[in-house]
Amino acid sequence: MGEASNIEPLKFNASDLSDDMLHTILELVSDGIWDWNANTGFVYRNPRWYEMLGYPPHSLDNNVFTWENVIHPDDFPQVMAQFDAYLAQQAPGYQAEYRCRMQDGSYTWIEDRGYILARNADGSVARMVGAHRSIEDKKRLLEELERRNHSLEAIVEERTRELSRVNQQLQIQLEENRKLAETDVLTSVANRYRLEKTLPQACERSQRFRQPLSLIAMDIDDFKNINDHYGHALGDAALVQVVESVKRCVHEGDLLARWGGDEFIVILPDTSLVDARHLAERIRHSLEGLPPVGDFQITMSFGVVQRFDEEQQTGLMARADQALYRSKIAGKNVISG
Repeated sequence: MGEASNIEPLKFNASDLSDDMLHTILELVSDGIWDWNANTGFVYRNPRWYEMLGYPPHSLDNNVFTWENVIHPDDFPQVMAQFDAYLAQQAPGYQAEYRCRMQDGSYTWIEDRGYILARNADGSVARMVGAHRSIEDKKRLLEELERRNHSLEAIVEERTRELSRVNQQLQIQLEENRKLAETDVLTSVANRYRLEKTLPQACERSQRFRQPLSLIAMDIDDFKNINDHYGHALGDAALVQVVESVKRCVHEGDLLARWGGDEFIVILPDTSLVDARHLAERIRHSLEGLPPVGDFQITMSFGVVQRFDEEQQTGLMARADQALYRSKIAGKNVISG
């Protein structure tokens, strides 16, 4: 989202202005302003917000995911903790300093503040505005002051450059190691480790922003028979074909993961049960175009569920697994949920 250093001096009541009029005013403000309508999920950001991060004005999606995606992963937990505390009226205000990813992939420090303009009858947030401003110069100044504490500034600067180079190499290596640790070797989709890390975050996001979250559990029908009759090499080849077919159906932002063996899970953020069932049906039909493995035509069974309010990942996964089991006993190549 952004920062709100100039929110307090405003003397007008924002509720008296139309959204168009308010956003026109915010176009003229030099700070990076954001305006979140929590009831619709729409987030307006003025041109300065984009400019600070190196993006063309209004070039990103107008939703909360845009904000989440630019926060540095190391800063994300503390930012969300401060944000949630203010929303829950456990803190007098929201203010945080963190790093944001710019369009070129680098990070810049910003100070972020927000103010709740209105709440719903149940106490939940209805409207919140805020702003961010760059504090990169302040951070750099603090780093410079720390360096001047050393007796030999030139040596320190050279060492800093060398450490930065090494750190970049380490970051690249860590990122490569992370991808390897979170990727299934055979199919190149997310593995069980990444799934177990991502699903709790998806549940938290669904709860925080009151957005639907659906899950599809699916596995290949009679896959053991394929392995038994034609060997694991052809079985592995069939798995890869199935994954390629499924990947062509899922959307960007969804997560396809191999749960184990021939079982897969698709996490569908901001997706209703109806839309999830439609996606499962597209996947089921896409498999009809795959060549048979010997005498076996490849099909899959599906369990489709949507997260209940307050439901955690364990319950959601259990219900998806139960729905998949119902598809199996219903004759396979079936969608249940």
